[in-house]
Amino acid sequence: MYWLQVYAFYQPVAFGPGETEIRLTPIGSDQPELIVAENVEGIDADSSPLRFRACFTTPLSLAMLSETYVIYEKPEPLNGPSWFGCYKADEVGHALETGEALAFLAEENINPGVDRVVAVFPDGRAFAWHQLNGEAEGTP
Repeated sequence: MYWLQVYAFYQPVAFGPGETEIRLTPIGSDQPELIVAENVEGIDADSSPLRFRACFTTPLSLAMLSETYVIYEKPEPLNGPSWFGCYKADEVGHALETGEALAFLAEENINPGVDRVVAVFPDGRAFAWHQLNGEAEGTP
């Protein structure tokens, strides 16, 4: 059972044009747009819309990102499997709490009731995950 929960359902995500791309939602728009993302690696599973995780780097500054894209108000990085070493939810969560990193809305309702969120650090490290939004939780 442990093996099934931790390993069996995950698969690598292919990133690039025409496949999964890293996008953020601009202020004043509901149409996410592609951002510069390098060294992207990710995992996902068909068994749940919440299993998506990704790690990447971006040359875009936090100042530019925060002036251009929608800040995500209540980011809650979800734990990923321990074998996906680039993604550490506790480190990302702590950085968001202290203001070291900023979270942005990547895509609202990427699945019904689920948003894709991206957190970016000042050095360009970035992390993405899916989390439930108010729609999924029954709040307006």
